Amino acid sequence: MFVSTAYAQTAAPGGGGGDMLVQFAPLILIFVVFYFLLIRPQQKKMKEHKAMLSAIRRGDRVVTGGGIIGIVTKVGTDDEITVEIAENVRVRCLRSTVNLVLAKTEPAGKSGGDAAPTVDGEAKPADTTAAGGIGKLFGRK
Repeated sequence: MFVSTAYAQTAAPGGGGGDMLVQFAPLILIFVVFYFLLIRPQQKKMKEHKAMLSAIRRGDRVVTGGGIIGIVTKVGTDDEITVEIAENVRVRCLRSTVNLVLAKTEPAGKSGGDAAPTVDGEAKPADTTAAGGIGKLFGRK
């Protein structure tokens, strides 16, 4: 009586290797979709942000993580920059807290008539804005 029940519960003969691939195919497909839709674009964005942070120099108009807009007056050798947020009001902040560079200045060694004007030895940002006129969004020229 018990023997016939045991024979009825045995697995069917034949390789189960193909069956295992079919079971893991949805998981592999989900990982591939996540990689191309989430992981890869995030890595690209982080790489661009890191390049932007390393290219910050004196005279750039920046937006910090707290939403403060200012002009970079000093770039330290370490991870620190000094940002002027109002006339004679300067704050030190970490380079990593900068979210966006609104206006870039011309490099010091570059010759040309469109260099940023200097007042009191400090470079002022160029009139052009990065990212297609985002300065107009904030009411700046």
